[in-house]
Amino acid sequence: MSGFSQRLSDFGYATGWRLARWLPESMGSVTFGLGADLAVRRDGGGVRQLRRNLARVVPQADGVELDELTRRAMRSYARYWHEMFRLPSMDHKEVSRKVAQSITGVENLDAALAEGNGAVMALPHSGNWDAAGVWLADYLGGFTTVAERLKPESLYQRFVSYRESLGFEIVPLTGDSSAMRVLLKRLRENKAICLVGDRDLTNSGVPVKFFGEQTRMPGGPARLAATTGAALIPAGCWFTEDGWQIRLHPRIRVTNRSEVPAATQALADIFAGDIAAHPADWHMMQKFWLSDFEAGEQAELGEAS
Repeated sequence: MSGFSQRLSDFGYATGWRLARWLPESMGSVTFGLGADLAVRRDGGGVRQLRRNLARVVPQADGVELDELTRRAMRSYARYWHEMFRLPSMDHKEVSRKVAQSITGVENLDAALAEGNGAVMALPHSGNWDAAGVWLADYLGGFTTVAERLKPESLYQRFVSYRESLGFEIVPLTGDSSAMRVLLKRLRENKAICLVGDRDLTNSGVPVKFFGEQTRMPGGPARLAATTGAALIPAGCWFTEDGWQIRLHPRIRVTNRSEVPAATQALADIFAGDIAAHPADWHMMQKFWLSDFEAGEQAELGEAS
């Protein structure tokens, strides 16, 4: 991305946060929804890839059904961004209370922390994970997650400030072992960390089968659990008509590094179950399955690791 494009992106996000704070919620919701519909009509690369991804999730859908699912998925994605831009000005206690009314499986997190080795919560790009984080930060008094070092630096700092305002501790991904050291320290302090775990197309990603096709997913969540004895807890997030649903699944047992591939496949299977039940809320607009990449693209992905 060029320097101009980076500055334009930074300006766009800054504008989004300002506008969403001032627009009435109903007007903002309509505006973002119309934007999603316009994107579907334009049928750009991201929308086409989303449709291809959803075709794997709902293989029985015909063309008309898949078009409608893609439209709903884009509206779900627009809802995520509208809520994300609004969250800094929302009542976080009220957000947490609303999540708490519908969340299931909290006993799995409680049991993990009672053991004293911390919890690694892994989730896909689905629903509104920031709203889930607001609840988690309120419930535990905070938690730790990682953030990609976006460019320009001003955009990265905007996202860090945004998520820190919600009660998250942000650890930057810098390409060395510093982030891992912080995460290990937090788990040994019997704290919770939360990681997005459904896409890692580098050579360090763990091969898994997902909806019947090969892809790769991050091995970090399972490796952290194996190293520290922390509980590996899959989490699912999706939207309800007027709120959010979060499911904390029972832990996946992983006791040593040799079990990381099996544990990562178990994560993929649980993610697939939640995504199949709520396909419109899986916001995957990038190439995801290895078969979608040309040979040269796969080589570049491998080099990126």
